[in-house]
Amino acid sequence: MGAKAEHVAVCPAAATVVLVPFPAQGHISPMLRLARALAERGVAAIVAVPDFVYRRLVSACGQVRTRVEVELASMHSGVPDDGVGEPPGFAGFARAMEHHMPTSLEAMLTAQRGRGVACLVADVLASWAIPVATRCGVSAVGFWPAMLATYRVVAAIPELVDKGLISDYGIPISTKRLDIGEEGKVNGDHRTSDSLHVLPAQLGLSTAELPWLVGDAASQKTRFTFWLQTMERAKSFRSILVNTFPVEATAADAGTVSQQRVLQVLQVGPLLSLPPKGFDDDGCITKGDDLSHDSTSKNPSMWQADETCVEWLDAQRAGSVVYVSFGSWVSSIGRDAINELALGLAATGRPFLWALKDEPSWREGLPSQYAEAVAGRGKIVAWSPQEDVLRHKAVGCYLTHCGWNSTLEAIQNGVRLLCYPVSGDQFINCAYIVKVWETGIRLPSTNRNVVEDCIERIMEGEEGRRMQVNVDEMRERVVMGEARCAANRNLDSFVDEIMKNENLLARRPCPLT
Repeated sequence: MGAKAEHVAVCPAAATVVLVPFPAQGHISPMLRLARALAERGVAAIVAVPDFVYRRLVSACGQVRTRVEVELASMHSGVPDDGVGEPPGFAGFARAMEHHMPTSLEAMLTAQRGRGVACLVADVLASWAIPVATRCGVSAVGFWPAMLATYRVVAAIPELVDKGLISDYGIPISTKRLDIGEEGKVNGDHRTSDSLHVLPAQLGLSTAELPWLVGDAASQKTRFTFWLQTMERAKSFRSILVNTFPVEATAADAGTVSQQRVLQVLQVGPLLSLPPKGFDDDGCITKGDDLSHDSTSKNPSMWQADETCVEWLDAQRAGSVVYVSFGSWVSSIGRDAINELALGLAATGRPFLWALKDEPSWREGLPSQYAEAVAGRGKIVAWSPQEDVLRHKAVGCYLTHCGWNSTLEAIQNGVRLLCYPVSGDQFINCAYIVKVWETGIRLPSTNRNVVEDCIERIMEGEEGRRMQVNVDEMRERVVMGEARCAANRNLDSFVDEIMKNENLLARRPCPLT
């Protein structure tokens, strides 16, 4: 996929890495960016995806320009999908990952032996690939596309069960907070034997906001079983690449849980493409580069984006538009919530762009003739070119579910956030946005009056202006500053380790010149 590479690694330094993402857009996008980052450093990167994902991505590749070539490979999944409408959900591909895709991946790794597969990078949620790599004699490295804080919570499952905070099925028994306070205190009391060492106290999160609590009770149990199997397999990782950056938090954030004491963690985020002028010798972005306008960082999507969004934004005043999107993975926020949110957006009198899936479960809550009533001021699309939208000067704030990719894209483009987390890791991300970084506010409900009030606070009030200062400073630090330098150094270190694998590299023939 993509254009011909601008540079080719000199043999014998080149090595091949096979990357296996979890088959959801929020996992595929950062894995593709990781693959490009490795390719920029002379590694031959192959991203192996299920056939239903492959078909959707290939159909979108004609609209994507990249400066380095990443190979996209298809694996048989046994999942019926015509590439139209919603892709298969969790239940649809969970079985495929265990019973169909391992055979395809094993054949792929076997066929690549002549090229010298230095390692396999597996999304932690694609843990099915780990035993395949073991059978093929290929070392496996983990990839976590979200915050390290979320990984710590998942890795703490045994501790949560042992302390009686969740059942053996992952259902909360107690709503105790997932934090420790400063100086060894818990909620003002001295630390007790059942205190946790998972998240900073300032986040204020509880067991009711654990990342596997998605859907109804039956769905939560299924997902928890999946997590247990995932983390058991992940114990074989000696290192893991994490799409995050050092965060400002209390001492608890620097702590470890049992599994992480032997795990090398390399923070490599936020994963972005190489800017036009590249990096300096310290891994920092060359002065004058602006990653927010680097179109080569765009990823293909499994959905067709409505490209008229940018033209519509061009007609709006700078900083005037409220952008609304709840991502591609979570289910609808509900009929009543959609109805109230729609009325709240209309009541602000402000222009808004709303990416709302064209599915009955998502749109049935819209008031009758709503699109017509807000035409000109409000634009509703099924899917937006989000990276283009967030970098547009007309966007003033982003009403988001706080998915990690959306959070990073907002930081990259300096956009304030109005947070409405729905499930999964979104509560953790929201807590950092609101309480640690102070780059957004939480929307407590979609009540029309609450929506109108919060939008006014973030768009016009002093609170919103402070948030804009904070997000601008964070963008400078994370995207352009020392955090970015550290991420690039970690990636360089990882590639250096790959290149040292002389036994595998020796298998790759070097063409005569």
